[in-house]
Amino acid sequence: MIIEKKPLTMAQTRELLSKYDTEKSKMTSAFIKKFTKLSGEEAEKIFDDLKKLNLEKLKDEDLVKIIDFMPDDADALRKIFMGSDV
Repeated sequence: MIIEKKPLTMAQTRELLSKYDTEKSKMTSAFIKKFTKLSGEEAEKIFDDLKKLNLEKLKDEDLVKIIDFMPDDADALRKIFMGSDV
């Protein structure tokens, strides 16, 4: 049953999966760990900071993409949204 639909960063997903003691959740968490160095708390803080900027075109899903990829410059940021309406 779906209680709430909310985009999560990879770091938040990893922390959520750590609450479950199944083989599948452990494997998924280990896979995600290869791609993110942030903690769920750090990701949440960055998300809140980006949200405070009130960038009208960016949805929560877009902010999550930015946090997951952590682009170094404007060119890398443009590549994330290439082909989208942002």
